[in-house]
Amino acid sequence: MLSVLEAALLTTPEPLSLAELKKLSDVPLENCFIEELLEQLMQKYASGGVELNRVATGWRFRARPEMQVYLDRLSPEKPPRYSRAVMETLAIIAYRQPVTRGDIEEIRGVGVSAQILKTLEARGWIDVIGTRDVPGKPSLFATTKQLLDDLNLRSLQELPSLEEMGNLLERDES
Repeated sequence: MLSVLEAALLTTPEPLSLAELKKLSDVPLENCFIEELLEQLMQKYASGGVELNRVATGWRFRARPEMQVYLDRLSPEKPPRYSRAVMETLAIIAYRQPVTRGDIEEIRGVGVSAQILKTLEARGWIDVIGTRDVPGKPSLFATTKQLLDDLNLRSLQELPSLEEMGNLLERDES
């Protein structure tokens, strides 16, 4: 079963949940057994160029971060660059969700263009999760599991604190 899990995780582009991994077996398996096998795989790859990671939607293999500089040589296209406005908007949504466009504008002190929100929605990082019960019924925005997966996080609690984030930004600007 270990080899089956390994093959599935190495060949799928998306993370696999425990429920999906259990489907690989001919006999019913307990979650704890699958988790033990996943731990064995983590140990097997502990010193290699790839690692098994748990993210919000399941488990997946990824290249170790220190390998990225070499992998970038294979496909030299630049990753998408996002404007400061897009990143500020995403941070506000991540740390204060659920928020309305008005909330974001109040925090940023400037208007938020519809294009910024469309960019984040198109990337699959935010979604409308409802409306606020006030006149005009503004949309409420929140982050998605796709954002967590893309940031290699299991939950929003793994984000750095706002204070740490501020310190990182100050260091980057100097």
